[in-house]
Formats: sequence, C-alpha cells, structure tokens
Amino acid sequence: MDDELFELGLERRRKVLGDDYVDRAVDGADGFNRDFQRFVTEYCWGGVWGSGTALDDRQRSLNTISMLAALGRIDEFELHFRGALRNGCTLGELRETLVQVTVYAGVPAGVSAFKAAARVLAAEGVDTSG
Repeated sequence: MDDELFELGLERRRKVLGDDYVDRAVDGADGFNRDFQRFVTEYCWGGVWGSGTALDDRQRSLNTISMLAALGRIDEFELHFRGALRNGCTLGELRETLVQVTVYAGVPAGVSAFKAAARVLAAEGVDTSG
C-alpha cells in the first residue's frame, strides 16, 4: 500500500466528511475491515478526491451525490450530501442536482434522494424556508 496516497486520502476524507466520522471509521476498524478502511482512504480519497485539479471539491461532491442517489445508496448519499454542504454547495446547486437525478435515474430515486437530503438539512439546522 502507498503511505503517501493514504495520508493524502486521510486529509481529503477528513476535509469532506469531518474528523468525527473519519475517526470513528478508522479507529473503529478491526481485523475484519481494517484493510477495507485503508483501501477506501487510499484509493477513493487519495486517488480520486486527491487527484488532479480539473474538478474542485464542490463539483466532486455534486458528482458523488448524483451517482449515489441514482444507485439508491442512501446511507452513503446522506454522508456525502453532508459533505457537499461542508464543501460549500448551495441549496440551489443541490436541489438542481437532485432534479437532474430524478429526470435521468427515475422518480423513485429522486424521491428517496430528496427525503434523505431533507433529513440531512434538518439535522444540520439548515434553513430551507427561502
């Protein structure tokens, strides 16, 4: 495994998902899932989120929530939707992204994504009245 890529991935993962989440995931790893946590940190976060400069974190977040919503991976969607807020995505950008998911992936995917987004927004205390 590549220690430099792992460290970059750990830094990127913490920035998007927050220290508390990453600490629970990494520190809570055991003999069964330790290699998996390292793999995710190194390849997903170091290799993808840490690579290049063509996409900024906001765009990476919007891409990620689009795919997760379309695939119906709601637990991960909620985690990354929270990350999208941390990355500065606006409510307008998030809403339009989910509308596009609805059109291209289907109404059930959009309904699930909007419900999950509402849970995250409420938990984060985001004012959605405007």
